[in-house]
Amino acid sequence: MKAKASVIAQKLLNLYRQAHVIVGGWGAVNRVFVDEATDEVLNEMADLPTGKMLVQHIKNLRDGKTPMNSIARELLPYGGMMNETANAADVPSADMDELINAIDDFEPDQDKLNAFLQNPTVKKFGPDWANSIKQILNNHPEALKKFDAIIRTWKAYKLWDNANDILAKPINERARAQLQVDMLDYETYLPMFGDEGRKLLRRLHKITSSLPHTDSTN
Repeated sequence: MKAKASVIAQKLLNLYRQAHVIVGGWGAVNRVFVDEATDEVLNEMADLPTGKMLVQHIKNLRDGKTPMNSIARELLPYGGMMNETANAADVPSADMDELINAIDDFEPDQDKLNAFLQNPTVKKFGPDWANSIKQILNNHPEALKKFDAIIRTWKAYKLWDNANDILAKPINERARAQLQVDMLDYETYLPMFGDEGRKLLRRLHKITSSLPHTDSTN
């Protein structure tokens, strides 16, 4: 029984957006794109945000215009900004000290998470703060270990909010497909909230269990 095309399209689009943090980079994800993007999947993908760019990238791969370990510059997600790696040498020592102090002060609760995210030094790293900070902490193993706990807490609260938003209103097929793609994350993080988290997870499972499948091999 094959997964619905909309589910595969959303999964491939997620890979496209996250290629900059996936081991093996474009060489790893391009093979998945070529193998899994049927015509039906490409049609679904074209209707998704930035989906037309990925459709063109996959066509370039299949036509041989783009090597299997690369992507055309104009088709990079986020305008290529995520491919620019943060460098510890570019961070002023005062900012590095402030960042490590903020990491040391962190406790896994909502108030401490908000305080960390509003820290002026953290905000300098922009929307991709998680990946950028992780890269510059390579020579600070203790801080890196503590920072991983911050990432887990941030993901947990983000998924908690997402789950409640999903359950607060009728869900359409595309949102249901996205939920199925993200279910492993929900299964990992919602139990951190105890009984309430597990209750939310059961309700999400009920939604995905109603997702239609097809045996079509169009």
